[in-house]
Amino acid sequence: MKEYLRTTLLPVLGRINAPADVQPAFEKPRQAEHGDLTTNIAMMLAKKMGRPPRDLAAEIVREWALDRTFVSSVEIAGPGFINVTFTDKFFRSQIAQILEAGESYGRTAAGNGKRVQVEFVSANPTGPLTVGHGRGAVFGDTIARLYEWTGHDVEREYYFNNAGRQMRILGDSVRLRYLELLGDVAEFPVDYYQGEYIREIALHLKNQHGDVLRSEPAEGKFKDQAEQEIFADIKKTLQSIGVVFRSFFNENTLYTSGKIMEVVEELRARGLVYEQEGATWFRTSTLGGEKDKVIIKSSGEPTYRLPDIAYHREKYRRGYDLMIDVFGADHIATYPDVLAALKALGYDTAKMKVLIHQFVTIVQNGEVVKMSTRKANFITLDELVGEVGADVVRYFFLMRTITSHLNFDLGLAKEQSLENPVYYVQYAHARIRSIFRVAAEKVTALLPAEPDFDLLKEPEELAIVKTLLRFPEVVELCAATCEPHRLSDYLYGLAGEIHHLYHEHKVVVVENLPLTAARLGLCRAAQVVLRNGLTILGIGAPERM
Repeated sequence: MKEYLRTTLLPVLGRINAPADVQPAFEKPRQAEHGDLTTNIAMMLAKKMGRPPRDLAAEIVREWALDRTFVSSVEIAGPGFINVTFTDKFFRSQIAQILEAGESYGRTAAGNGKRVQVEFVSANPTGPLTVGHGRGAVFGDTIARLYEWTGHDVEREYYFNNAGRQMRILGDSVRLRYLELLGDVAEFPVDYYQGEYIREIALHLKNQHGDVLRSEPAEGKFKDQAEQEIFADIKKTLQSIGVVFRSFFNENTLYTSGKIMEVVEELRARGLVYEQEGATWFRTSTLGGEKDKVIIKSSGEPTYRLPDIAYHREKYRRGYDLMIDVFGADHIATYPDVLAALKALGYDTAKMKVLIHQFVTIVQNGEVVKMSTRKANFITLDELVGEVGADVVRYFFLMRTITSHLNFDLGLAKEQSLENPVYYVQYAHARIRSIFRVAAEKVTALLPAEPDFDLLKEPEELAIVKTLLRFPEVVELCAATCEPHRLSDYLYGLAGEIHHLYHEHKVVVVENLPLTAARLGLCRAAQVVLRNGLTILGIGAPERM
């Protein structure tokens, strides 16, 4: 709809000598009586052209040659809005185009092949993924899918953080459990990794090497084995929810290649680094921060900010048009310093987009749920997927904005009824497939070759068509705003319209084959959109339920 109006309006703007830098935009009016789409182009042009907006709107309407088969009215409202109402025939005519596009419906070339990198999860390989990691994983993967659907060249990257104190503690945690298994008495510090998975890794080493590792340092085989096993487990968990990375960046390479100290010296050359009390400080206070921050401790070990700055500098050097970071709420205090450093180093931070997701709490009957703690004192993503399935996990993580805390209702997630929003949407798809099975048994061989969509006149039918036509715009909006919950909302609304049609009207009307063909065509178009939308969300579209 929007593209038809835009392409027919542009010649009009040329004829009235409108400035070329002002382009028309169309939106859905808040009130249905104001038409299907509205534009404020006359008000945007009025000041530049020195004319009253309503007079300008009147000239645009007079010059605008619209096909009245498809457009029933064009009206001027308020200070100069132009409201357009389409005919029912127009909406019905679009069903065939949806069917023709099929799996491509909703894909656009808006991104024009621009290179986008999405970095997400990036959990330290020190333990199983938690439900908090899961929210970031599902969100990041869906953002990548949205950018792919809007014509971008997308790369998913996992920043493999395998350096620093936490990895030394991991190695030493395994070493101490290994010594325990050998019968040695070893004091285990309370701040070490406590989960059963540490003991399992130590047992694997004992089974492989016996007692010959008694004198092995923590950062030797113990750390290496733990890193390998935990990261293999992380990959397996991510695959279980449909998240696959092909690009991994190893933090340790920033140290071995000297990139860390390169950044320090570049900042020092700009007067942004100084030494105090044996530590190296970054002058964030001169760049808008509240106070300066330590980037190298007095022990000589960098804080998180320094390798993060070096890593992001490498991202810029790889030439992406846009870089998106998906972080948990624990990063909210550090990423502004990273951006400040990048800007100080001369990089365009407008190419960076940082998205922070809030925490997840598992609840049932209003109470916080403590699931199995076999691996550690937290709920693992594997446990949650095992309880409710990958589709439910993904949908529940995506149906709320990431800026709000998420209460994951375990009882609702397990429901196999229309009360469960995932079931509600998937059942709409399965119900359509069921309708086609019924049609195949009763009427398919007798239907006309080409459906006559002009036979679709019921308000429930037209409501579905109008919703289907919004799908490409919803996908573009979700990508532009990085808000996939809008797509979840859209699919839930579409499912509701499908369920309503099913209750109000028979699709397979044996005594009226032309109407049956038209309604089956509408159902097939709805199936296309449901399947494509669920694909973007990384959720299955079942044939039966």
